[in-house]
Amino acid sequence: MTVNVTFDASGSLVVPTTGTETIVYNPGDIAWVLASTALVWIMIPGVGFFYSGLLRRKNALSMMYLSMMTLAVVSFQWFFWGFSLAFSENASPFIGDLKYFGLKGVLEQPSIGSSRIPSIVYCIYQLMFAAITPMLAVGGFAERANLGPLLFFVFAWSTLVYDPIACWTWNTNGWSFVLGGLDFAGGTPVHISSGTAALAISVYLGKRRGYGTEALAYKPHNTSYVILGTVFLWFGWFGFNGGSALAANMRAAQACIVTNLSASVGGLTWMFWDYRIERKWSAVGFCSGAIAGLVAITPGSGYVGAPASVLFGFMAGTLCNFATQLKFLIGYDDSLDIFASHAIGGIIGNILTALFTQASVAAYDGVTVIPGGWLDRHFIQLGWHVADSIAGLSYSFAMTTIILWIMHFIPGLRLRSTEEDEIIGIDDSQMGEYAYDYVGLEAELKPSYGQSSSYQVTREGSGSVKERSSA
Repeated sequence: MTVNVTFDASGSLVVPTTGTETIVYNPGDIAWVLASTALVWIMIPGVGFFYSGLLRRKNALSMMYLSMMTLAVVSFQWFFWGFSLAFSENASPFIGDLKYFGLKGVLEQPSIGSSRIPSIVYCIYQLMFAAITPMLAVGGFAERANLGPLLFFVFAWSTLVYDPIACWTWNTNGWSFVLGGLDFAGGTPVHISSGTAALAISVYLGKRRGYGTEALAYKPHNTSYVILGTVFLWFGWFGFNGGSALAANMRAAQACIVTNLSASVGGLTWMFWDYRIERKWSAVGFCSGAIAGLVAITPGSGYVGAPASVLFGFMAGTLCNFATQLKFLIGYDDSLDIFASHAIGGIIGNILTALFTQASVAAYDGVTVIPGGWLDRHFIQLGWHVADSIAGLSYSFAMTTIILWIMHFIPGLRLRSTEEDEIIGIDDSQMGEYAYDYVGLEAELKPSYGQSSSYQVTREGSGSVKERSSA
């Protein structure tokens, strides 16, 4: 297809629309959104490193692999029909049509997100959001799931869960968008949906072997990976939130300011709460709080001022920390606390956004006009955000559960791994590859052979496992 683009004297792109009208794209805006695309891309392996570091070493590689696998599957799904289902102009209040099936016609015309960038730029930018969301949820499968069926799960979940929620949130025909919901960068489509999906996954899979015993009272096997993953995520979040302005302007800069501030306060808050118990300065606690702060500020990053972002970080660092105890109260095995960090963090962000949104901040881009939130005496905004949060949480939990149980009864798609695979580790049993040269299995195998014998497990150069018994 021929692209009908010319350039004016300043180098800006000029595209004819209808009749004699034209639209002008600033190359700086396009460059910023494309750079933000790369920033969000690096967050996806960042999630893999973050999750991997928190697990046991025998499952470390599988989580890093899943981050890249998820990106690949969603990239195809987005090309195939994902972008069209989320962002076609003829969408219903809930889901789009197949106007852009195979990305047909996704080129130089103004995007549905902003007339300042062409549709093709908006498409690749939104792909990164679509890819990181299921990866956040996939952490719910940690240490006890078959890897093969996850290819199907990611495709199905992106189609049936992410795309509808993204449509109702950001598509101009979506019911939440029309109602007046304000979600700058994905409080509901990204965080509430993925966190709730992880909860549904944890409930469906059941508890890991040894749950409630010392066998699972382990510390993160590689805190360096946790810090590295946090670095990638924090770095990429400038594109996640700042890029959501869809232009290089003051609103993008404001989004970056509040993003960094909320993450900083969230990290410090979580660390201080942990210090009161352990009397240790926990790097994992700081990183967990920083992620919670980033999650909470996501929906409000283009709407709130810097003072409010301090409260976002503090509330996320506090409430998400306390929410990690829910799994013990309710009795589900969310090994990575995804529900506590992302679903609860997303709800906190949505509610605080309704309270502290300022019309003046939204207007930093020169075009956005909104009535504001409670600070601007627009009190109905809270009701809309509560409705959107409940809808996202309920829909994601129900649809994820349906997908899991349908897969359960399809031969070859059952997700729960065998006990043997869980003992050996997903890396060895399902990949035949390892994150490290040495993976200790003695503690896992020893209880299986009774108290009278002890077993040593070594790995030869071929990768085979040898067991040696001593009476």
